[in-house]
Amino acid sequence: MADDNEALFATPGDGFFRLADTDQKFALHWKSGSLKYTNFKPMMEGGTAKLFSCFDENLRRTVVYKTLHDHLRDDEIETQRFLREARVTANIAHPGTVPLYELGRDRNGSLFFTMKRVSGRDLRSIIESIKDGDERTAEVFPLAAQVDILISVCQTVAYAHRHGVIHRDLKPANILIGGFGEALVIDWGLAKVWGEPELATDEMGADEDPALTPVGRRYGTPLYMAPELARGDAHIDARVDVFSLGNVLFEILTHQQMLSGETVSEVTDRLLNQPLPKPGEVAPEKNIPPALETICLRALEKEPKNRYHDVTALMEALQKYRDEN
Repeated sequence: MADDNEALFATPGDGFFRLADTDQKFALHWKSGSLKYTNFKPMMEGGTAKLFSCFDENLRRTVVYKTLHDHLRDDEIETQRFLREARVTANIAHPGTVPLYELGRDRNGSLFFTMKRVSGRDLRSIIESIKDGDERTAEVFPLAAQVDILISVCQTVAYAHRHGVIHRDLKPANILIGGFGEALVIDWGLAKVWGEPELATDEMGADEDPALTPVGRRYGTPLYMAPELARGDAHIDARVDVFSLGNVLFEILTHQQMLSGETVSEVTDRLLNQPLPKPGEVAPEKNIPPALETICLRALEKEPKNRYHDVTALMEALQKYRDEN
């Protein structure tokens, strides 16, 4: 019987709860703020911020610690974006977002926030692995599973829209798949929130790399943005996220990015002035289900009025496909 009970539990390893951690006495003179974090280990760096794993001495758990690069600690735009990412993530508080634990400043005055450490991989790496012939990834993430991931993402984004938040930078790299199959939408730093002025400003330089989100830019990655964002329209609504999700679906179906170009101006020209490619024409060898191609193309309509009117409608179309296949 003891052996049967033991079989119910995982083998102790990283992240496994131990009595020494859960029942450790809490010091009378305890540390707060950034002082309670120890054992910092670099995880990754982006253009504006860097992430570490570290140990919370009070709660006895490993967390992710994010902070701006030192040279941006006083940058007004990046500070605003950093604060917005933290507060939007914290206030959405949906199963499809990463739980955020704390926002503060370290001893040097630099902003930081901590959040749950999620083991997994992003959808970008999954698509690339399948494209490269990784049989194990293809087995774990067949087309049906990827559509289910997109449905979960739609649920999260629809919830955010209901609370006045538009993501504006949805792409495979910002969709994280956890170790138990959970789909998480990350990087809300470019989100548009209720009450933000409608301004057509901060346009990207024509010669900048379209695969990046340059420092200080308000909008998303050019390869995935909706036409109205690329034009710099004064008014945008939640349908910009519908377009980006259609773009993600295009990549799931074809294993190729819908747009290409060496500069932002090239990408923008193809987005605004040329017909968008159809998944079946880009990857005829993949025998893309016609129903999914139809859903994809409607989400990718250049005129917002011709797209799904909201993310919930897109989600329902995807769910109907899954129910019938």
